[in-house]
Amino acid sequence: MSHGTLRIQTYAARLSAPIPDVVVNVIGHSKTWHVTTGSEGTAEDITIPTPSRCYSLDENNTTVRPYEVVDIIAVKPGFRTVTIEGAQIFAGQRTIAPIEMIPSSGEVEPIADDPIIIPEHGLFAGTGGSGPAPITDCVAPAVLDEVVIPNKITVHLGKPAVNAKNVTVNFQDYIANVASSEVYPTWPEQALRANIHAQISLAINRIYTEWYPSKGYTFNITNSTSYDQYYVHGRTVFDIMVKLTAEIFNTYVRKIGTVNPFYTEYCDGKSVTCPGMKQWGTVTQAKQGKNALQILKVYYGNDIEIVRTTNIRSIPQSYPGRPVRQGDRGTAVYTLQRQLNRITKDYPFFGKLNVDGIFGSAMTQTVKTFQKQFGLTADGVVGRATWYKIS
Repeated sequence: MSHGTLRIQTYAARLSAPIPDVVVNVIGHSKTWHVTTGSEGTAEDITIPTPSRCYSLDENNTTVRPYEVVDIIAVKPGFRTVTIEGAQIFAGQRTIAPIEMIPSSGEVEPIADDPIIIPEHGLFAGTGGSGPAPITDCVAPAVLDEVVIPNKITVHLGKPAVNAKNVTVNFQDYIANVASSEVYPTWPEQALRANIHAQISLAINRIYTEWYPSKGYTFNITNSTSYDQYYVHGRTVFDIMVKLTAEIFNTYVRKIGTVNPFYTEYCDGKSVTCPGMKQWGTVTQAKQGKNALQILKVYYGNDIEIVRTTNIRSIPQSYPGRPVRQGDRGTAVYTLQRQLNRITKDYPFFGKLNVDGIFGSAMTQTVKTFQKQFGLTADGVVGRATWYKIS
């Protein structure tokens, strides 16, 4: 009989402090476990029977669920009751349930929030992978001046135009969540590393290019695999994903000789095909002895590299915060001139500008022509809408 473990961790809102004395019931198919969190907010690990590890290593297995599923209910007087349905336990792996306990405004009886529902794992359901690479004729569709690893990232819980909630979460927690939603924790370590590198690079590409803010959205990425990658808000995560993410979260993939993070498109390679990385293929490559970089090169070419940056901070905006107009000088003007000259290759009648960082009359006319061409108010002033349209 195979087994995995479940670790319960209870915190105050925003994971600010541990919450002791939380009574947690873990409900399986044939047994229920009862634990209580201690002074550090952690309960004793629960050992849970699971299917054999071999099911999660067999890419042709589409019928036997390769993990055990349990429900978790956390209760403490004065706090809202938290219910997590569908937590996944794999053979030989530790699943972590970080539970946020929210005060119930002095109510004596616990109030239950809507349950957190974890769907079937993306690999088993065939719903994982990433959205297709952006269609662009620019080699480096950059907007920001530098690559930033964000402290936090804002995720839209749906397709871009769908009315859905936005959540802002710690970037490392986001990547560990995506990794737990996209691939099995039982896979060889180098396969896991290759997948996490790809997930990080895809997210950093979205941030670097301001892909969604430039379209008027207030988020950085979606959780839709039709557009981005799979994120399940509030889900349990796998310990191995947390540990690997903590080690490599400030790395990304890029083409040698470029600056921009590479958009590392990927899919499972079985139920879904794509031009990029095949998730099941990474297992095969790892079993052949390849390391993470060698695996990534199989799918993205030999001209890629993994780079690490210490530029970890809040996500900046390329827009300078105020309209740019005739008479202005500096970096923002220089950026606009460079971008407008690139656009002029396709729209020669805009006229090429002298890239000197000075917003003169010729640039005003070019901006007016651009605005007229793309249906904006042709006033020659680069406000937020014109800035992002140019970008």
